[in-house]
Amino acid sequence: MTPEDRVHRLPIWSGPIRIEPLGGGITNRNFLVQDSARRAVVRIGDDIPVHQIMRFNELAASRAAHAAGVSPAVLHHEPGALVIDFVEGRTLAAEDLQSRPMLEQALALVARAHREIPRHLRGPALAFWVFHVLRDYAATLRDGASPHAPLLPGLLAQAQRLEAAVGPVDLVFGHNDLLPANFLHDGARLWLIDWDYAGFNSPLFDLGGLAANNGLSAADEGWLLQAYFGQRPDADLWRRYRAMKAASALREALWSMVSELHSDLDFDFAAYTAANLETWHAALAAFEAL
Repeated sequence: MTPEDRVHRLPIWSGPIRIEPLGGGITNRNFLVQDSARRAVVRIGDDIPVHQIMRFNELAASRAAHAAGVSPAVLHHEPGALVIDFVEGRTLAAEDLQSRPMLEQALALVARAHREIPRHLRGPALAFWVFHVLRDYAATLRDGASPHAPLLPGLLAQAQRLEAAVGPVDLVFGHNDLLPANFLHDGARLWLIDWDYAGFNSPLFDLGGLAANNGLSAADEGWLLQAYFGQRPDADLWRRYRAMKAASALREALWSMVSELHSDLDFDFAAYTAANLETWHAALAAFEAL
């Protein structure tokens, strides 16, 4: 059965439907669907164990995020399909988030997610610890005889240093995938979408991911930390933050390496790996410069 067939068979439609593929998804097939009553976004995708994506967790996080006022409503779900209310707007690019007014809106939304989603979350919940993810990705790459396998011993040794530098953490409910395309602006406000990797985590991971994925300047990072924590960052916070930012960049690179082996989506994962390795090296250098 094709993804389009799965969309047609969903029982929620009123009358005939029109299906339009949506670009941007690199763990799901996404569609915009119009029936006689509404427009909705359909995400077609099963569990992806190599990426630790579990759809029960995505569903619970999506529902809680809507209740917290962060994300659009869930209209329907069944195994392999999630239907979300359509919000008219545009997805952001990194350049958008390099603008301070837009970054202020994004940080406020992320902080709201951290604070408010746990109040609405129901059922079992996952944790997202990036250093476990890195070790698991490395094992997957070795098992799959990845051409990147020779890099792994050095990368894991550096990750171990970063984990020690992060030290003890406070827990929030993190989005854990703050790519610019996961922010949607409807002309009045921002929404945060795509909860595939959601789970309890240190806030430093989302802050570091926001910076690493969007090319934020050092001045933006200083503002980010002060605005989030309510005080000027000291040397210890900078060190822990930069360690987590580097780990976030490394996770994105290893995610792409694993996708090179296991994804059948039409996407240039090799180029994505190369770009994220550059981001990783820059983030590691910034950490080591402290």
